[in-house]
Amino acid sequence: MWLMALRLAVLSLSRNKLRAGLTVLGILIGVAAVVAMTALGEGARGTIEGQLGALGVNLLWVWPGSNTSSGARGEVGSAAALNEDDAQAIARELGTIQATAPILGASAQVVVGSRNVATRAVGSTTDYVRVRSWGLQRGRYFTEADVRTAAKVCLLGETVRQALFGRADPVGETVRIGRVPCTVIGLLAVKGQGSFGQDYDDTVLMPITTLRARIRRASGRDVDQIMVSARDAAVMQRAQQQVIALMRQRHRIGAGEENDFIVRNLQDIQSTFEKTRSTLSTLLLSIAFIALLVGGIGVMNIMLVSVTERTREIGIRLAVGAQARDILAQFLVEAVVLSGVGGVTGLALGVGAGYGLGKAMDWAVRFSPTAAVVALGTSSGIGVVFGYFPARRAAQLDPITALRHE
Repeated sequence: MWLMALRLAVLSLSRNKLRAGLTVLGILIGVAAVVAMTALGEGARGTIEGQLGALGVNLLWVWPGSNTSSGARGEVGSAAALNEDDAQAIARELGTIQATAPILGASAQVVVGSRNVATRAVGSTTDYVRVRSWGLQRGRYFTEADVRTAAKVCLLGETVRQALFGRADPVGETVRIGRVPCTVIGLLAVKGQGSFGQDYDDTVLMPITTLRARIRRASGRDVDQIMVSARDAAVMQRAQQQVIALMRQRHRIGAGEENDFIVRNLQDIQSTFEKTRSTLSTLLLSIAFIALLVGGIGVMNIMLVSVTERTREIGIRLAVGAQARDILAQFLVEAVVLSGVGGVTGLALGVGAGYGLGKAMDWAVRFSPTAAVVALGTSSGIGVVFGYFPARRAAQLDPITALRHE
């Protein structure tokens, strides 16, 4: 019965190709919109996760807080509250922490021959690349001995390498950072851009002692910030609370007194991005589902017209022995075929539109098989839901009344 209903549905729709095509168009647009928007949304999620992952693994930031002078609060970082001993204490005393990296930074002019580039020099310990999960293209990292002796060595980011050496290998060459000659011992792996457009590869990495003594020409052990890597994502919140408690103890901050430091959790930033992405995706998908709803109403309208046009045919079939369920199946299959064709065509169009929009707007796209199955299932479901009423109406026609219909 169902195979016969399918054949009759195809024959009936082929008699009115233009009308069937216009009906399919509504479903097609809705499915294409769902597939394309889902792909762009998943692509955005992947991009955000990649950019945040480039910062480091299970990362916490510790910054100096703000000081207050004559009742006026300064900007974040104005309080000189952090030093290398704090970083060592966090790594030594907290079991939830995997590694810490105290950081000093300075703007620097890097010169090689007639070429020069303005960049940012970063000074840290050997754990910096571990906290940041930063690999090497070639060469080596600096060692503990380099840190102890303030060795004149550095590693270049890819952006700096291209500006100074083009495609040449910089390892073993000497560059001048400010007035200090440094030997390039390694080339950092490409990190790319961050969420706010910053270029992670536009950097020069060196031992923290080298930057402090030779670039910033400062004494003491103060640092600009401390990057902390937790052992696991599941302990991030607990690690943050432990860092805060330990820092308050070390800085002798009494109960009720304000912290002179700030601790930020990378998961909080990721959660904010995810909420924004989810809101935008929900909005776009809502518009797409409205288009599917409009397409479903179009299917119902055309099927009602078809039932009216074929009332006499229905009466003849009922008169020669067809059951009401046969008529119901015939028109229900027609509606599902219309929606199914729209779904398959819309899926292909949605894939093409997703790639086209991603390329035009320089967005990442990520197509999910689940989204394709849901889109096709939704289109078929629309055929069943919106085709049932016309099919039921056809099945309930009285044979005698239908045969008299002109």
